[in-house]
Amino acid sequence: MTATWDPAGAGVLTLPSGLLVRGRGLRRPLPVGAVPVFGVYLLGKEPEPVAWESRWVRWPDFRLPTDRVRAREVLGAALARAATDRVEVVCGGGIGRTGTALACMAVLDGVPPDRAVAFVRHGYHHRAVETPWQQRFVRRFGALV
Repeated sequence: MTATWDPAGAGVLTLPSGLLVRGRGLRRPLPVGAVPVFGVYLLGKEPEPVAWESRWVRWPDFRLPTDRVRAREVLGAALARAATDRVEVVCGGGIGRTGTALACMAVLDGVPPDRAVAFVRHGYHHRAVETPWQQRFVRRFGALV
């Protein structure tokens, strides 16, 4: 039995394989309805505990993950979990770091690295991946794969 997101739900991105992942910002209330089964938290400091399984990637606001190999491992695990579970990717505002991580997950799912930012801006948030270095990180993410 699967426990995935409603594709029409707030912040839900449909990846090319059909997997669903939700992005959101911690500064907004948790959306009404189903809760995650697995969460990835992209923050400069360790997040508050949540009621579901989660992983933290140290990722300061407007910057890049401090450990890129760990970020790749956690995002890969999140993508694998999205086949059967409700996975969410979260940062403070839900746009820059979350968008960057979603774009990296899109690369893992088969989107060419040079098109992943546009893919996430179209399917998730029009301002996703906020900085030039975040965009460069996505383009180079394939080398970490």
